[in-house]
Amino acid sequence: MAKQVITVLTDDLDGGKADRTVEFSLDGVAYTIDVSDENAGVLRKALDPFINAGRRLGRGAGDAGRNPRRSLGSGTPGMNREQNRAVREWAVRNGYKISERGRIPVEVVEAYKNR
Repeated sequence: MAKQVITVLTDDLDGGKADRTVEFSLDGVAYTIDVSDENAGVLRKALDPFINAGRRLGRGAGDAGRNPRRSLGSGTPGMNREQNRAVREWAVRNGYKISERGRIPVEVVEAYKNR
């Protein structure tokens, strides 16, 4: 007997279709929220000033001598964190399927540059 499980995410903010689950923490409390790509972008944009001014903890924060605000490398030379975020947001708005993290496909970067 086969069993198929389908998970449907609903945006916790507006009740629409959610595209992803975003994790974040504040004051030592971890949160997850299911949101659309658009609302994920709104959240990230709202947090940007605080993230850029803060110090990173976890996921490699113990690397001595590293600048926590330096781009962690997208595999695309010459692109920093803000540029990567802009490319990802543009790609989502323009129908590209792209992950939240990791390498940005060259064809997406080229399409962004030639927009």
